[in-house]
Amino acid sequence: MQSMNSEYLQPVKGNTSGQMWAIAKNFFRMLKATKAFLTLLIDDSGNLGAVGKLSTGLVNTHAFHVAVEAMKVKPEVAEIIAERYMAPPHDLEALLQYPKDSLGYTYASSLKQSGFQTLAAEVEIDSDTSYVENRWQQTHDIWHIITGFDTSEIGEIGLQAFYLAQFQLPLASMLIANALISITLFQPEVLSPLLGAIAKGWQMGQTAKPLIAQKWEEAWEKPVAVWQLEMNVQPIS
Repeated sequence: MQSMNSEYLQPVKGNTSGQMWAIAKNFFRMLKATKAFLTLLIDDSGNLGAVGKLSTGLVNTHAFHVAVEAMKVKPEVAEIIAERYMAPPHDLEALLQYPKDSLGYTYASSLKQSGFQTLAAEVEIDSDTSYVENRWQQTHDIWHIITGFDTSEIGEIGLQAFYLAQFQLPLASMLIANALISITLFQPEVLSPLLGAIAKGWQMGQTAKPLIAQKWEEAWEKPVAVWQLEMNVQPIS
């Protein structure tokens, strides 16, 4: 089996300083991601900073590249990746003016009520993987609305299973693994509902149309129920 760090240990053809610098950057990025993973394992305070560091550290990994190549088999996903479609920052106050059953209103009101801010990736869009990283973060809370998974720990992991079924997002599998280890060691009584959420998220993601391919922001007025029907998503009740 190829070791996880083998990509950093291969001889560099030509041994140019640029190639060496790229390898060094990727190596230290992976170290930061590993540190973030361990921080999440022992820190139960809901450390979103560690999640961000873990996610950023995975952008240029072989796993992410493989995931994106597999995603592009679906024409609609390949099209949006090639287009690099990104919507302007979501204006929550403007979205609250839409009808109450609309995606725009539901999304904005849920963020307002929870006190959450819209997500934004801290990486420049200069590749397919960096585009996907930015787009999934921009639309993460929309996926919560469409799937019905709440923002509790178990709800979040259920959504990560949905991600994993849809496009093998490396962060998703890492967060699921982290949750399984943490719950098994520190909250074993919660293991059964966690596994149920993972199973449900995986099943939903397998049958749903690719959510990453949607331009949600161009149809904020569309009712959530209509989006769910069109995406073939039976949301968590």
